[in-house]
Amino acid sequence: MSSPQDLPHRLRDALVAADFTYDAVADQLGPLGHDALARNETVPGLRRTRDGSALSTLVRLFLLQVPVGLSAAESALPGLVDDLCAEGLLEQSVGEVAARLDVRPYATDDQHLWVVSDLTPGLDGTPQRVGPDHVLGISPASTSLAQLTLREPVGRALDLGTGCGVQALHLARHAEAVVATDVNARALRLTRFNAALNDVEERVEVRDGSFFEPVHGERFDLIATNPPFVISPATGERLVYRDSGLPGDRVVEDIVRAAPDHLTPGGWCQVLGNWVISRDQPWDERLAPWLSEDVDALVVQREVLDPAAYVELWLKDAGHHPSTGAVRLEDYHQRYDTWLSWFDEQAIEAVGFGWIHLHRRTGSEAGGPARELLSWPYDVEQPIAPAVAAWGRAVHAEAGPGARLTLRPDVRQETLGPVGAEDPETIVLRQQTGLRRARTADTVVAGLVGACDGDLEVGQILDALAEILDLDPAATREDYLPVVAELVREGFLVSETVSG
Repeated sequence: MSSPQDLPHRLRDALVAADFTYDAVADQLGPLGHDALARNETVPGLRRTRDGSALSTLVRLFLLQVPVGLSAAESALPGLVDDLCAEGLLEQSVGEVAARLDVRPYATDDQHLWVVSDLTPGLDGTPQRVGPDHVLGISPASTSLAQLTLREPVGRALDLGTGCGVQALHLARHAEAVVATDVNARALRLTRFNAALNDVEERVEVRDGSFFEPVHGERFDLIATNPPFVISPATGERLVYRDSGLPGDRVVEDIVRAAPDHLTPGGWCQVLGNWVISRDQPWDERLAPWLSEDVDALVVQREVLDPAAYVELWLKDAGHHPSTGAVRLEDYHQRYDTWLSWFDEQAIEAVGFGWIHLHRRTGSEAGGPARELLSWPYDVEQPIAPAVAAWGRAVHAEAGPGARLTLRPDVRQETLGPVGAEDPETIVLRQQTGLRRARTADTVVAGLVGACDGDLEVGQILDALAEILDLDPAATREDYLPVVAELVREGFLVSETVSG
């Protein structure tokens, strides 16, 4: 006789047998149906899933959220329907079965995963009612965090504010042990189920508690967190998955300030979050005091929203827009006005969104902690994690006159100027991968990077360029050695030697 503990494994077997995987589902839906479902529209998908196959039945049941016949459900989920109803994943009526939770295939690193969460709200424009303990599934935010999280093998990892456990599933693929925390009891239950469903329950420990309280005194090699970062007034309508209950951007600040004490030497904390952009202070100056002297920090502001756009985004996310049919126009206006008034009282000019990467120093690094707070709204290569790791190595790499550097293979030189002109007006160095940074270069910098093949020392190259261009060698070194350090830190030039 099967036990409730076996249910996730039995469900996994059924999903595998039906080929309920990301790629197979995408093929079944076709480009039209797949893209429509991404927009929360189901009709193209329903048209593609009429063949009665087990795969089509599961797509209709869990992704398109329509009832299926009892016999079709029992065929796709043999021996599981009653147990899944008892567990709360399904509900059964006369002759039909409907989903009460979303079971979604997920692909990463050539692995087939499945994630159970609450049903997608607002399909086909239906009223979007989200309860305070709603457990969000795979989202653009969770995908973004997964793409920026480092994937080197580690001993212990922490998924802070796990939700349905997406990050814990990723971490379990390269960490010996994972701790996943949350304050939402439903989220913890689903994380445990998802860990078992994906056969990593032995490596994932789920703990109840707020932020770092459940791991007091413990240290980790890697912390990944997408905290409830929405910046909103205290209206009494808190949604746990997005609202922390703390004022302003305090939740992100508190995590950034506390994280270093929970990192092992050389460990990383990677945060996806929002922060306030105030009227009287640049965003980077405001965030800089959050950063401990114990960490190197890379902060990347990816997007900026004005108060009105920000309020509209999150009111729609919560189903508080008249178009959903769930609220009256007067209520929407009141919420909107209350939120904007609060922004105005707090002198909030805009809201920034991005990444905060903290790398705990080991004590062997030369100089003080590295800091880069970068506004970068441009396209980047995904996953971006390798570029973050490269930054962590580069900030303490040797870049002095004795360094032997190489030009990163993907860097291209662009020249701009009139056709046929002997000399270009502008030279641009542009990376094709990672952050895809670009910077202008003068003749010395262009000559320097062109000569960096690892054979000559930086000082030798600068002296040769000074002689060719009739420049003072000492002044050339003084002016351009800081530029060399920037080129190394930004990843244009690569050094294998870490200073210290």
